[in-house]
Amino acid sequence: MKIFLRCLRMYPKESVLAPLFKLLEACFDLCVPLVIAAIIDRGIAEGDSAFLWRMCGVLVLLAFVGLGWAVTAQYFSAKAAVGSATRIRHELFAHMQSFTYDQTDRVGTSSMITRMTSDVNQLQSGVNITLRLLLRSPIIVFGAMIMAFTISPKLALIFVAAIPVLAVVVFGVLLGGVPLYRKVQNRLDRVTALTRENLSGVRPIRAFCKEGEQIDRFSAANRAQTSLQNKAGMLTAIMNPVTYVVVNLAVILLIRQGAFAVEGGAITQGQVVALVNYMGQILVELVKLATSIFTITKAVACGNRIDAVLEMPAGMTVIATTDGVPAPDTSAAGFDVIFDGVSLTYGQNGAPSLHEVSFSAVHGQTVGIIGGTGSGKTSLVNLIPRFYDATEGNVTVLGKDVRRYDPAELRSRIGVVPQKAELFKGTVRSNLCWGKEDATDEELWAALETAQAADFVRGMDGQLDAAVEQKGRNLSGGQRQRLTIARALVANPDILILDDSASALDFATDAKLRKALRSLPHSPTTFIISQRTSSIRAADLILVLDDGYVVGQGKHEDLLRTCEVYREIHESQFKGGEAQ
Repeated sequence: MKIFLRCLRMYPKESVLAPLFKLLEACFDLCVPLVIAAIIDRGIAEGDSAFLWRMCGVLVLLAFVGLGWAVTAQYFSAKAAVGSATRIRHELFAHMQSFTYDQTDRVGTSSMITRMTSDVNQLQSGVNITLRLLLRSPIIVFGAMIMAFTISPKLALIFVAAIPVLAVVVFGVLLGGVPLYRKVQNRLDRVTALTRENLSGVRPIRAFCKEGEQIDRFSAANRAQTSLQNKAGMLTAIMNPVTYVVVNLAVILLIRQGAFAVEGGAITQGQVVALVNYMGQILVELVKLATSIFTITKAVACGNRIDAVLEMPAGMTVIATTDGVPAPDTSAAGFDVIFDGVSLTYGQNGAPSLHEVSFSAVHGQTVGIIGGTGSGKTSLVNLIPRFYDATEGNVTVLGKDVRRYDPAELRSRIGVVPQKAELFKGTVRSNLCWGKEDATDEELWAALETAQAADFVRGMDGQLDAAVEQKGRNLSGGQRQRLTIARALVANPDILILDDSASALDFATDAKLRKALRSLPHSPTTFIISQRTSSIRAADLILVLDDGYVVGQGKHEDLLRTCEVYREIHESQFKGGEAQ
């Protein structure tokens, strides 16, 4: 609800003017039945044609003036609704961009997409309806009742009885609908997640002939969503017929009692028609009010979901020197990266992904990391740029605890090539310049040469300005990996992390890449995660992980003698310990 009110505060002038012009329109609408009553009682009953035409002109004038006020109110309400939704969408996107890996995992990609699209759209509709109709309907309802009292206090009591009954129906349905629509939006997250999963995994789905199974999964989620939506829709649908029944019963009673009053000379026929018109206005406005309330209810529910994300404290806390974080051991000077008893548990629950990892990497060293699937290799390197915070122990980078760094400063000194090569729609140049915005062509070509990507880029139409489609769809897996490596190299990082980023390269290209990395003039400390022992056998230090534990560390020859896990991996790839 807070964000809903904040949307109104973003446009204070429009939030006042829109209801004000709607109030003026409502006042003109309330005058219409009185004009019709005068037409019947004088223009028709007395045969006064001149008066009849004058009153018809007044009706036309009221219609045009009311239309003008309505259009003006619509302009201000639309400006406030669309403008505030645009701001909220920008704010939400910027806030999500500052999320840590852990926060992104907790919220979920599909849920964030739903909040950015469907939830913001519902919020926009709610703000628009609030400014246009939420105040107009009560004004018409109570205004019609007041006007009825000016015509006949006795018959107006029918209005007094009917309005509370209608209010009970409307707000009763409302109370049942609020939690249902909240569940509908949550179920929509599930449908969005399945859709996104199937679109991103379409190739393996087809490769393993799982189309039918995925259709069944989606159909089940869609049926659950549809069932809940139908339930909410049925509850909403009940309101209209019940409201019409109550109002039409009131009209019948009004006509019956009005007939007796006309016979007794208490009121005129035109006044009875005016009372019926006022009851009709109440009917229309209550139906509008009910529809508006449901729209606003959905908007509030969606606003609360958006608010829950915006209230999450984004980013990582930078710890000051005096905040009790132990200073790095001065005896470890010269080490670029130090892990001291580091453990990591995702989400602070479940089994740890890393257990008491300790090692040191000297500047310029190449550190190889190997282990089975799920052994914690990526988890380990993710702690260096502080994508996650260690649950226990300390991670020191370039002589400083990572928690003391501003995240932007820390990551500007580290080049990360993720396990999955991610490229963005644009050109080769625009993707490489993520590493360094003002990089020259010479720097870009140097990075491409090191990454073994220069040859195929030269063969592309436009070379550095060649088009790259979203996710690099127009490139092969190996080409995508080499471009992501070049992107990291453009910045000349002090620490380079290659997270299994050469898996799509052939052995010859992989060997050339490793040789080129060792020849870099600024000699970065390089971490290479690989499934191949051939890719890391020349590393200065090799870490062998098994179920989150470091079960061996040292050089290739030493590990073959002392580490059974490393020996098994190596022998599974080579015959008798030698290359095939």
